Amino acid sequence: MIYPDWPAPANVKAVTTTRRGGVSEPPFDSFNLADHVGDEPDAVRRNRDILQQSLPLPAAPVWLNQVHGDTVVDASQCGERPSADAVYCTRTGPVCAVLTADCLPVLLCDQNGTRVAAAHAGWRGLAGGILESSVEALDTDPARLMVWLGPAIGPTAFEVDDAVRQVFVDRLVQAAVAFRATTGGRWLADLYQLARIRLQAIGVDAIYGGTFCTLTDREQFYSYRRDGATGRMASLIWLDEP
Repeated sequence: MIYPDWPAPANVKAVTTTRRGGVSEPPFDSFNLADHVGDEPDAVRRNRDILQQSLPLPAAPVWLNQVHGDTVVDASQCGERPSADAVYCTRTGPVCAVLTADCLPVLLCDQNGTRVAAAHAGWRGLAGGILESSVEALDTDPARLMVWLGPAIGPTAFEVDDAVRQVFVDRLVQAAVAFRATTGGRWLADLYQLARIRLQAIGVDAIYGGTFCTLTDREQFYSYRRDGATGRMASLIWLDEP
């Protein structure tokens, strides 16, 4: 498990899993928590049981049907597996969760420990406004929020074409600094920096994390771009009693 290094209130609990510690067989070895990637359903159920028992969680996580969009749902009111890319909560009990294997997991909370959110930010969702939508759903002053950027593909590993770069630069010109030219009209994109730029543009300045690379750290992380058929890590956040 990876625990965020951030000054969150004591009642805000957050964690990101690694690929270690489960029962799945290759290529999903071993702690795959996704039931949509071709892994044996029984292995996924057992891994989710291990997750809930080892933390322990106050409830089963709210698992999303992630679609690379900008929809945010309330963990205490949504049904089973809603189609969304972020989930938030303003009371104790529900567990917000997102699954990733190169995309950027983003955990958010407020300074008072009264609201939390988890967002799945691939480049499409990031460009489409999933972080802005998540901040809006928390319904508080962005200056009172803090954010942790979990394990994603790193800035030396994520190569994109010029069309992807242009999507970001058209929205915010300052996003240009997050791209480094390679060859053949392609660019290395820094998802972490793009997230920081988007968050700072709407008034969120307390941003932590952003030091991992899922593609290069094979021992610790799943990577879809590296392996194709692979598992998913989970990033979770919830509120305990104050």
